[in-house]
Amino acid sequence: MRPIGLGLIAALVVAVLAPVAVMSAPKGPPAVPEAQRKQGMTEAPPLVLLAKLPCQVSDARFAGKGDADKKAGTPVTNYYEVACGPGNMGFVVASPLGGTPTAFTCVEANTPVGPGKPPALPCILPGNADPKAALVAPMKLSGLNCTPENVRALGQSKNSVFMEVACQGAVGYVLVAPAPFDSTKKLEAQNCLSLDDLEGNVKCTLTDKAVRLAIIDRYNTDSKSGCVIKERRYVGQSQDGSNFYETSCQDGKGYIYKVAADGGLAGAFDCAKALNLLGGCTLTDARQAANEQAGLYTRLAKATGSSCDVDHYAVFPAQGNDDVVELVCKDGSGGVGIFPASGKGTVLDCGHAPVAGFKCSLTKPEGAYASLTADLKKFDKKDCVVSDMRLAAKNDKGNVYIEVACADHLKGYMVEYTPAPVAAVSVTGCALAGGCKLPGNT
Repeated sequence: MRPIGLGLIAALVVAVLAPVAVMSAPKGPPAVPEAQRKQGMTEAPPLVLLAKLPCQVSDARFAGKGDADKKAGTPVTNYYEVACGPGNMGFVVASPLGGTPTAFTCVEANTPVGPGKPPALPCILPGNADPKAALVAPMKLSGLNCTPENVRALGQSKNSVFMEVACQGAVGYVLVAPAPFDSTKKLEAQNCLSLDDLEGNVKCTLTDKAVRLAIIDRYNTDSKSGCVIKERRYVGQSQDGSNFYETSCQDGKGYIYKVAADGGLAGAFDCAKALNLLGGCTLTDARQAANEQAGLYTRLAKATGSSCDVDHYAVFPAQGNDDVVELVCKDGSGGVGIFPASGKGTVLDCGHAPVAGFKCSLTKPEGAYASLTADLKKFDKKDCVVSDMRLAAKNDKGNVYIEVACADHLKGYMVEYTPAPVAAVSVTGCALAGGCKLPGNT
């Protein structure tokens, strides 16, 4: 599943059930006359095959006939409703005289043709009593945790069927399903909140925006952030289908919540740590929060013995209870701080950070070389000033090897490190070590 392109969303004005608008709509779900069912079961199955519908016909009825319209150039058309068995979508099939049959889902057939108007030709077969139930399987297949409460058709194109669905819990989506609709195939979904403030002709109407935003309260509670919510905002959707929401809090703080496609809370980020997350927070003064956070990281770093006066930082993905942050110091140097929830942390310079599984990206690579040069000198390799490095391998003891190249272009070394604590334990020249790949080392 991926977010729907905004250009596609803006273009979703397509005809829905225009051919059947000529027919009078029944005022309720009347009993199906046996003659209509008999005619439907005889004539509809071949039409289902011609229309290439994913349907094993379990019930059918002849729904009526539309007269020819010479002005519109449309021929006499017969209409059939078909049911396709439990869990599958039913259809209304239009069979024009001398033409190829086309079909609309029962969701489309049941959608009113206009405000205050009834559907043109709703599905009334018992097997089609709840068309939205056919959305459960494809939504689950697409990673969406949604129990549909209501659904309406938005339109149909040559290759796609467009619907709005409201789920239990006030979440809503615009769905794009393959045409013809097939409950065994994945679909695409766009959170309704992403459409509310866009200029375009597609809006979600089955639930109110404020009601949909109220879902944030649940994520706020699940995060245990302690935030007393002041304002709420939908931030956006990522390529993996995750949705992001922002809250501002009464105490001046703010958070961005990451919610997986299945509806579960996947992360909570203080606005001070979310500057690079989909544009960061806008409901709070994130820059002031970031400055305060930088001051906190300065204090934590100095408590480890580091001299780093933090200028700015970037937060790594959560590592258990540890807060792991790339630090850029005001003197231009950098490192990675690993700060547990309690107790003393560790700050690794950028040369040693890869041993612990982290890579500096906010400082120049050359800033990592000095500490590696110092490690070589401890093993009496004073002839090498490190000019390049790479993470090479890990042995069965869990120790990590870093290959280094030398500024004099002579062959460099393979340095073995223990990861906890990070310390160099052996140095082997590339002439003997094997596995060296840096220029000048092969």
